Amino acid sequence: MADNLTDTAENLAVNWLFVPAQSPTRPTGPLKVRLMTANGSDSSAGTELGTSGGYTAGGSSVTFTTASGGATDNTGSAVSWTNMPATTIVGVEIWDSAGSPVRLAYGALSANKTTNSGDTFTIASGALTISLA
Repeated sequence: MADNLTDTAENLAVNWLFVPAQSPTRPTGPLKVRLMTANGSDSSAGTELGTSGGYTAGGSSVTFTTASGGATDNTGSAVSWTNMPATTIVGVEIWDSAGSPVRLAYGALSANKTTNSGDTFTIASGALTISLA
């Protein structure tokens, strides 16, 4: 997801880097990856897959490696959902776990994925990359 930080995440990063008087609050862990049936934008969330089958709204925990070259990924942290409903997934969003969750990043899948009822959907280790480049 290159250049797919939300406006909120962009402001947090810029304030942390360039505004010494600011003390941006770090996202509350664990971070969650949510599956989307319609993609969002910098300023508005997409449409999350509703709770059905093995999918629970609010997403599943994901961890990222230390950034290198302006990018990070979920190496060592595959994310899977079993017993999926019949649906088409078009993208993902990364949210924190605050009481009022904060959306941090979003992006389209490289290809839409249609699941049948009972399927497993997996984002493989290393397949979810977030980049500033």
